[in-house]
Amino acid sequence: MPLYDAVRAPRPRKRDRKLHILIAIGLILVLAAFIPILWAAHLQRQYRHFISGLGESVQYAKEQGGLFQAVPNYVEIPSKLSGVPCRIIAMSGKWFPTGCHKVGASFGCLAPRLVTGQFDATYHHAVWPSTGNYCRGGAFNSKLLACESVAILPQDMSKERFDWLKSIAGQIIATPGCESNVKEIFDKTWELKQDPTMMIFNQFAEMGNPLWHYNVTGYALADLFEAVKKPGQNFAGACFTSGSAGTMSAGDLLKERYPHLKLAVGEALQCPTILNNGFGGHRIEGIGDKHIPWIHNVKNTDMAIAIDDEDSQRLLRLFNTPEGQKYMKDELGMSDEEVQKMTWLGISGIANVLCCIKMAKYYELTENDVVGTVLTDSAVMYQSRIEELNQMYGAYNAHEASLDHNLHMLGLKTDSMLELTYTERKRVHNLKYYTWVEQQQMNVEDLNAQWYDTKNTWDAVHAQAKELDELINEFNEATGLLKAL
Repeated sequence: MPLYDAVRAPRPRKRDRKLHILIAIGLILVLAAFIPILWAAHLQRQYRHFISGLGESVQYAKEQGGLFQAVPNYVEIPSKLSGVPCRIIAMSGKWFPTGCHKVGASFGCLAPRLVTGQFDATYHHAVWPSTGNYCRGGAFNSKLLACESVAILPQDMSKERFDWLKSIAGQIIATPGCESNVKEIFDKTWELKQDPTMMIFNQFAEMGNPLWHYNVTGYALADLFEAVKKPGQNFAGACFTSGSAGTMSAGDLLKERYPHLKLAVGEALQCPTILNNGFGGHRIEGIGDKHIPWIHNVKNTDMAIAIDDEDSQRLLRLFNTPEGQKYMKDELGMSDEEVQKMTWLGISGIANVLCCIKMAKYYELTENDVVGTVLTDSAVMYQSRIEELNQMYGAYNAHEASLDHNLHMLGLKTDSMLELTYTERKRVHNLKYYTWVEQQQMNVEDLNAQWYDTKNTWDAVHAQAKELDELINEFNEATGLLKAL
């Protein structure tokens, strides 16, 4: 009988009614048994369709450097370019499926809630507040789960970010302002929280973020150093721009492995939160500020370094124009491969490298020292910015390339830097109170525990990877999603 006709059917006799009830219960039980199977099949189809749509990019990544390798993809900045004798090595995020390593951090935030049953892909929308790359990773991972996603990012982020999101994210919300306007992002998440179907994955507060970077990025950087080091060389330092402070936890792992290593956090000179209380706006896309992230283990940070955003902008043009690349080849003697790899540096990646240079100058590091960092994304996300720079400053030429290299890289000084004493670290840590306790309803006892109880806070988070891996394996086995691939 068609379903729409059921309402007009004659009511059954009492004896038949019991039989119909039993049949109905049986059907419900059968459906209950098959729904998970049907949903799993739906997810499999969604996943295959999504992956097939990535065909060309996946093949390109496979041929050009993506997928697993014994030694991570990296760029070594030649001394003739950096102007410092120490080696600077930077792991590349270009070959991740989103073109940015924050796809890993977003997975680190999503997976724990998914496998513990807190997040239901059939019910919840995954909300990804970001200053650019994190929401791309979150939208990508949401797509793999066939669940709805909401990407939140400032309206002044690059055109490429928004264009990419349009093909992946379910909904895109552009909040007022630029990199520095993180509070506006938080305000939007509070608004969305009123809807119980919206689950917020806040990278600035989600402990899955440092969990990922400690156990993946940190170990990868250590592996890279061990693979490329020369006799007598030591891992002297690591520098990461703050952003969500997720990558700072990679430094936590490195300091455990290399106790003499100095760990520095970078921020924009135009909005110096640690150095000067956080005001203004800047153009280093991907390092939102005016607050101290909840997940930043400040007690383990040795130095704060501010980078002028004009330096990163000028070098973006040097590395990604024919005239700039010709200068690096002809005047600096860099190889074609070295020049090509400079396009692997996005704006925040350039800022990370500049932090390494300033650290090298401050500590007077030598050819026996190595400083490590990461390149969150690549210049692929900033072609429109290069065009804007060309319009602002005019056509690029060899003279401009020489000036940019000498002024914005070789000419870096050790100004706007602060070596953090115990008292300075505690001051920075206490700045979390105003954002997280007063505004975001975090617990002051938890804030104090981050400072006074390392074992049961940071160490406990870092140690959860094994347990979560087991839960992920159980989840995959139970759903059967991977069996048909």
